[in-house]
Amino acid sequence: MARTTLTPDCIVRVEKSGNRFNAWDTDGNKRTSEITTTTRKKAFEGDYLLGRFTGRTGKVFWRRVEDVETTPTTNTAPDTPSVEVPTDHAEVLGFIHNSYSLKPQGLMMTELKWKYLVRSAVRGKNIMMTGPAGCGKTMAAKALVNSLDRPDYYFNLGATQDPRGTLIGNTHFEDGKGTYFSESLFVKAIQTPNAVILLDELSRAHPDAWNILMTVLDYGQRYLRLDEQDTQATIKVADGVTFIATANIGNEYTSTRVMDKALMDRFTIVEMDVLNESEETELLNYMFPHVDSVLLGNVAKIATLTRSEANTDTARITSGISTRTTVELCGLLYDGFSLEEASEVSIYPQYDATGGVDSERTFVKQIVQKFCDDGSSDDLFNEDEMAEATNL
Repeated sequence: MARTTLTPDCIVRVEKSGNRFNAWDTDGNKRTSEITTTTRKKAFEGDYLLGRFTGRTGKVFWRRVEDVETTPTTNTAPDTPSVEVPTDHAEVLGFIHNSYSLKPQGLMMTELKWKYLVRSAVRGKNIMMTGPAGCGKTMAAKALVNSLDRPDYYFNLGATQDPRGTLIGNTHFEDGKGTYFSESLFVKAIQTPNAVILLDELSRAHPDAWNILMTVLDYGQRYLRLDEQDTQATIKVADGVTFIATANIGNEYTSTRVMDKALMDRFTIVEMDVLNESEETELLNYMFPHVDSVLLGNVAKIATLTRSEANTDTARITSGISTRTTVELCGLLYDGFSLEEASEVSIYPQYDATGGVDSERTFVKQIVQKFCDDGSSDDLFNEDEMAEATNL
């Protein structure tokens, strides 16, 4: 049998902006969020184009393509557009209040909060995205970055072990060259006019990072002192630079720190909402169109029931299932796992098994099992409990 040759339905070229690799198709559409960072980076370093293919199962993937002539542009586009931000006040108002079309369909965020997020970025505010783990804080921040035609930089402060090296730089020694200071990428980022700088997992950062950022984020100061450098130069933050931070705030998050009030006051807070059942179902159907919609609806019901229970005064579990978990679970369903199997590996390990039949894990298993048995949740909760969960 002859092998079928797949034809790409979209061609992109990857360009570097700050420390981010952006993908643009031939019509000027920004496709960055559709392609993994590793794939984009390899395409840029290898100087080759990427094509979007659809397999026989309906799964979409990106891979290298050869011998294709294309001239990508940076014009706006209807799907995931990026636009040049205006400066005139009247134009800015129009841009902010017409910006909902820039929000990706896969980002579940109210129109008001999206406009507030865009307005804060356009006005050069420091923005802090807050909300429960797995609710889409980083996704919203990256969606904003993708929507604005500005250079952007990403720093995961929760993962760095050396905050001074990440934010200021390091002193090195080499034979024949002696001791010299090497500035960090963050120093370059804050000197880039109109840059958007994402500070991910700020609540997990070391207090040293917070101390360094104090003057950088203060609207009355906006500078960074390179005290590791011999000359101790003072670097001013360039005009138009916007900082976007994500943070998990609350006692339920281990490895996070109680954030300094002075640091918090330097940010405009944008709180992400936990999705209700209808919104969760809409998102899952958008992300997994080839998975049975009834099954996706059941996943949304399971998540909603756990969130409802976790918020009661007599809660039998400490936390509900996050949207990040439901997306992971539905990915397993797409790959052929049953709901029971997917739950076994993606949901149950998150809940304590201590206490046997009275444990959190047993309670969550009972919820899932009802949907595994007959696709419904009959008799597990009374009518009032079901109504409360549905209306959250």
